[in-house]
Parts: sequence; C-alpha cells; structure tokens
Amino acid sequence: MVVPYKHEPFTDFSVEENKKALQAGLATVESYLGKDYDLVIGGERISTEQKIVSVNPANRSEVVGTVSKADQELAEKAMQVADETFKTWRKVKPEVRADILFRSAAIIRRRKHEFSAILVKEAGKPWNEADVETAEAIDFLEYYGRQMLKLKDGVPVESRPIEYNRFNYIPLGVGVIISPWNFPFAIMAGMTTAALVAGNTVLLKPASTTPVVAAKFIEVLEEAGLPAGVVNFIPGSGAEVGDYLVDHPRTRFISFTGSRDVGLRIYERSSKLSEGQIWLKRVIAEMGGKDTIVVDKEADLELAAKAIVASSFGFSGQKCSACSRAVILEDVYDQVLNRAIELTKELTVSEATSPTVSMGPVIDQGAYDKIMSYVEIGKQEGRLVHGGEGDDSKGWFIQPTIFADVPEDARLMKEEIFGPVVAFSKARDFDHAIEIANNTEYGLTGAVISNNRANIEKAREDFHVGNLYFNRGCTGAIVGYQPFGGFNMSGTDSKAGGPDYLVLHMQAKTTSEML
Repeated sequence: MVVPYKHEPFTDFSVEENKKALQAGLATVESYLGKDYDLVIGGERISTEQKIVSVNPANRSEVVGTVSKADQELAEKAMQVADETFKTWRKVKPEVRADILFRSAAIIRRRKHEFSAILVKEAGKPWNEADVETAEAIDFLEYYGRQMLKLKDGVPVESRPIEYNRFNYIPLGVGVIISPWNFPFAIMAGMTTAALVAGNTVLLKPASTTPVVAAKFIEVLEEAGLPAGVVNFIPGSGAEVGDYLVDHPRTRFISFTGSRDVGLRIYERSSKLSEGQIWLKRVIAEMGGKDTIVVDKEADLELAAKAIVASSFGFSGQKCSACSRAVILEDVYDQVLNRAIELTKELTVSEATSPTVSMGPVIDQGAYDKIMSYVEIGKQEGRLVHGGEGDDSKGWFIQPTIFADVPEDARLMKEEIFGPVVAFSKARDFDHAIEIANNTEYGLTGAVISNNRANIEKAREDFHVGNLYFNRGCTGAIVGYQPFGGFNMSGTDSKAGGPDYLVLHMQAKTTSEML
C-alpha cells in the first residue's frame, strides 16, 4: 500500500538543531567543491576535454564543480542509447517505475540539507528558498509516482455485450529535457521523473550555470536502481547540443522550462519534419511571466505589502512567478507603497552563510547586466524609491529595487526583468486594475488582495493567468495543491505538479475486442 501523498514539510531554521543540520550540509558540500563530473550515457561515465565550470554566484572565485560538456557526437550516442533502452523500459511495470521515484525521494530526504546546501552554493539561494526547493523536488517524485499508479490501468470506457473496450496510456519514446537554472533541482527532477515514470527514456540537458545539482541527482537515480540508459546526462551548449536534439528525428517530445525566446525557438524548430521522422513532436513548455499583485481598496494592507515584498524579492526575483508589478487602487496606493518600502529596507543582501540572509546574488554576469539595464530604464519611466544599486566585484548582487508611479504602458510594466525589481502603478478602480494586470503577453501567476467578495469573483473570471491567488503572494505553488503553468507567452499551461501533467508524456491507445 502506498502512503497517501502529503507535501514535504519545510524546515524551521529558528530551531538550533535544524540550523546545525544545514551547516553540516554546507560542510559536506564544501568537502567536494571543485570536483569533476562526467557525462553519463547508458550508465557509462564519459569525461570530455571541454568543461562547464559552475561557480558560486555569490563568490565567483569559488568553483562548485566542473562538468564535462557534450558535443553533437556524444548527443547522438546518447540518443541511440535512449532509443534502444526505450524498447525495454516501456515494458517495465508502472509499479516498478514508480518505486524508483519513491526510493529516490527517500534518498533525497535523508540528504535533504546537503541538497539544499548545493543550491545555496550553486544557485545562490538563501536557506529558506533552498529548503523549499529541496522539499519540492521530493514532492514531485512522490506525487508523480502516485499519479502513475492511478493511470496505469487507463481510464474506463463503455463496452457492449458483443465487445470489450479498453482505453490505456502508453509512453511516447525519447524525451529531451531542457531544465532551468532558477529551480535547478526541483524543476529538473520533476521534468525528468515525470518522463521516466511514464515509461519514456530521457536525455537530460540541465542549465549550464547549475549542472552540479543535476549530476548529484543522477547519482540518486542510480542508487535507487534506475536501469542504465533510461536517463542520460548530457550537459552542453543550447546552440550545439540543444538544437541538434530538438531537430533530431528520433526525438519524440521536448520538455522545456526557461525563457520566452528560447521556448519560441524550440516550438518553431520542433514543428519542422526531419528526414525519417514519423510523428509530430510534442512540446511541453513553461516560459516567462510578468506577474501582478492587485491590491483592492478594501483589503488587508499589511498583508498586501508583505505579499508584494516576499513575491518580488524572494530568490532575488528570479522566479517566473515573481511579482514584478504591483497594481494598487489609488485610494490606498501611498499606504501600501510606503509600507512596502519599510519592509524592503529590512532585507539583508549577501551570500547565504546563515538563515538570516534575505536575498542572495543574481545568477551570473549576463543576468546582472540585464537587470541593471532595466534599473536605468526604470529611472526614466518611474520614480526610484528604493534600491537601484548593484555590486559585481565579488559576486552578482543587486539591491531590492522599487519604482513608484510607473505608467501602465511602460517597459517596466510589460517586459520580463527576472530580477529584484518591482514597479508600482496606480489604478482608478478594480476594473482598471484587472485591465492593467491583463495588459501583457504573459499569463502565468497573479494575486489579488481584497476583502470584497464581488471583486474576488470578478478576478476569478477575468484575471487571465494560469495560477491566481487570493489574499497571499503570487509565488510558492505546492506540488499537488496548486498545479503550476500559465497562458499565452508563459507556455503550454502544462500544469506541473497536477493531475494532467503525466498524460502529456504519454499517448492514448484504444483496444477493442469483439466477443
């Protein structure tokens, strides 16, 4: 009997024992900083001359690890291995595949603080953000394992006295998993295990800025008994390896989480028929966001300010769900803005060496430069009321930044910044606020802070996003509780951590027997 799903609890670091546990995790990770990690193809470890060097974004002189880099020849080898392994893996019982996820979850649970420590070092996450991500990785494994057990016998369809009909799901084939750097453990693990538990084989190309945590996850899958060749670990260049695999005639589906522009490129390339290809490639894409918290005049204003600050500056705003626009009814605008500034002044920005650090660095020089360029744009479009400074001398640190009085059609209100910058804009009334919130090409998350029931119901119908939250922030979807994915340019609304997600990795087959 499988224990019912319940999400992994978060760690309270105000408890001394828990604080010491993460410090021990950091010591463990520091003991293997700078280690080399090989490609893994068909269970074989392959070292290449070209390496990806992963550095601590809070201290760029600290090398987290060096990871071998795949080229097209090795990507082709991995494809052939995955294609061949699919013939046997697709026939492995779903219960056996699910058991590998449950065992992997148990292994991660025992090493929870070590994995969180990797996220502190490699992604620059504060302790609470790292802990929540490790819990989410465990949740994905537990949830998708249980979902597979629900789907293994298909869905009942009608039969007649003269015939017996079945409707079952079968795996697709070889999937290319292109995972992001901002949730380099949870999203990577979720994408990979959803594909494999459904009976597919996988080519995993993690983000080049955060490949070490993915290499460590491969070790977990191996320890849990995953057969060689089911998941093949091939970090490499998007332009060289990514495009090659997206175009490949044996690629059956691509699962991608990342930017709008890369997602569109994958969507376009995957739609073209390659020589020898006999299917339409399926694309599962989660792209960007330009997420809004709307504050009604009838609202808990303290809750509103806290929700805006937490959603804007958690993990330095580097979440596709982050609040980058606060749209506030003019009646309460000044109160919410002033309180948000006060709360933001309390945040500490530095390397996450202790649980008291609120915000760490942004991921790399490219991100730093892009965000700082938007700060300059913001100075032309609005009123800088907090932050705006950056320091890239040791790591890539940007102060939490608030712009007030930003016009609704400004670039700061339309374009994804992916950093600790939030724009405040006034709305005349609630209808105007929803109009501003929808005035973007994205549709991922949003929140409404209101005590007006009519306005909450209006937003439920008219605020066009995939994940809408009332009287809380717009980040922090929990697996199985708030299935996650968005509309429009935010992707294919794949709803990760929800009941529809595994089905995207399978195809339906009807069999009918005349009696």
